[in-house]
Amino acid sequence: MLGLTLLTDPRWANIAEDNLEEILTDHAWCEQKAASNAISLITNNPEHTDLVHELTAIAIEEMQHFQLVIDIIKQRGYTLGRERKDDYVNQLMKFSKKDGSRNTAFIDRLLFAAMIEARSCERFRVLSQHIRDKELAKFYYDLMVSEANHYTTFLNFARKYTIDVDVEKRWREWLAFENELIQSYGTKEQIHG
Repeated sequence: MLGLTLLTDPRWANIAEDNLEEILTDHAWCEQKAASNAISLITNNPEHTDLVHELTAIAIEEMQHFQLVIDIIKQRGYTLGRERKDDYVNQLMKFSKKDGSRNTAFIDRLLFAAMIEARSCERFRVLSQHIRDKELAKFYYDLMVSEANHYTTFLNFARKYTIDVDVEKRWREWLAFENELIQSYGTKEQIHG
C-alpha cells in the first residue's frame, strides 16, 4: 500500500480505541502540523505557482480536518490536550537531506511530506477497518482517501520539480528507512506511535 513495505499490525487499532481521547488529541495536532508543513513549503517555494495553489488547498483541508477532530473531541466530552511530540516525524526529519543544492533540500522536503501522508493514510485505513466505533470508522475511511491524495500530490511535485535528484531512487531510500523506523512503532495511542 502506497509503497510502504511494512504495514501496521491491525491490533494497533485496539490500542488506539482503548484511549480515544489520547489518539484524537494526537491526531488533531498531526493535522495542524501537516497544515504548517504545507504552508512552509509554499513560503519557501513561491515561484512554483501550481505548487502554491495545490498546497494552499491542502493546508486548508488539513485545518478543516483539525476542526473535525476538535469537534469529535468536544462531542465526546473529551478535552484537547497539549501538542504531542512526534518521535516518528522527528526521525524522518533527521533523515532528510539538508546539505547539497536548494533543489535537493526542496525535493527531500516533498518526499518527507509524502512519507508522512503515506503512513497516516495507512494508519487511517487500519482504524477504519478495525475499530468497533462505526462513526469513527467512517470518519477515518474518509480521511484515508484524503491522505492518499495528499501523498500523491507531494510525490508528483517531487518528480516534477527535480533538477539534480533521482526521485525514484531517493523515494526507495525513504521507503527503506521508514521500513526500519516503523518497526519501533505501533504500540502507542498515537497516529504514528
